[in-house]
Amino acid sequence: MQRSTFFVGAVGGATAVVALGGLGTHLLSGTESTSRLDEHSTASVDGHKALAANIVAGRTESKYHPLPWVGDKLSGVSCPTGLKAVAGATLTCTGKRSDGKTVEIPVRVTRAGAKSVTWTFER
Repeated sequence: MQRSTFFVGAVGGATAVVALGGLGTHLLSGTESTSRLDEHSTASVDGHKALAANIVAGRTESKYHPLPWVGDKLSGVSCPTGLKAVAGATLTCTGKRSDGKTVEIPVRVTRAGAKSVTWTFER
């Protein structure tokens, strides 16, 4: 009886560790960001308010490889222009993998308002 109690406890503990690891991976590996549009982050693209290119590039680079088992490590991410604060707006940023190959990173606005823009990128 004692062995079965130990076994049930060990399996329960291992299950909890795996579940917490999965939850942590999900929370840290998200590709969606909401950014404020203020005097430091706002640019203009084709007459529209936009999130500055350096903000999009920096956030994408930091979130592209949040954990060793999620995504490739990138450096030198750059975006050609700011990201228009208009739902559905897109642009393609680029970055370099550790092997030197260039990666194209599609970016898309999912929601936009007067004070913030929510956007996502693809891995």
